Amino acid sequence: MNGTIHTALGAAAGFITANTLQSDPPTTVFLVIVGGIAGLLPDVDVDGKLSNKITLSYKVIRTVAQLIGLLMILYSFFEGGSSEKWVGICIGAGMIVLSSFLTQRRMLTVTGVGVLAGGISMQESWLVLLGIYIIIASFVPHRSYTHSIVGTLYFAAIATRFQESIGVEGVFATCMLAYASHLIADMKVLPFNKKGVKFFLPLSSKEF
Repeated sequence: MNGTIHTALGAAAGFITANTLQSDPPTTVFLVIVGGIAGLLPDVDVDGKLSNKITLSYKVIRTVAQLIGLLMILYSFFEGGSSEKWVGICIGAGMIVLSSFLTQRRMLTVTGVGVLAGGISMQESWLVLLGIYIIIASFVPHRSYTHSIVGTLYFAAIATRFQESIGVEGVFATCMLAYASHLIADMKVLPFNKKGVKFFLPLSSKEF
């Protein structure tokens, strides 16, 4: 199922939660937005809608890194001393080589580290947990742990702390309904899904 449908299902979860709690209009809009994001979050493990939104393009980062590396080489060659010259040239060359291996997934890893650092700096436990979630998602296969019960329980911890932090009733319910809607919509029992969801990882890799 594509990201647009997952977003719509998540937003619907937020709207339903808001109506159940009889939330005011601003809170309703907020819950709809939160639901839309939570409905996409399991797909952060793939180069799709959400991962592309929360990271800079790896092509842009790669080009910038290569240009900086080239400038460092040129500057070191013409301006550096005898020993500094070769150190600068090697560092510049290393930047060019390393940037050639940069992928969207590695940018996702960098994003997760940034979120983690931000959470530590602001002393927000939900951001720390979210950063760890994103880092892990950048290394695991698509529709694996982010689509499992383990991933759902971990996200529940994030949602709990998020609601506690901002103090808006209905955030936890919205997040969990939206997240669950994503997993249900990806199940193999639905005719438009060729692959299913491995709910019981790491104990079992059976798809549902």
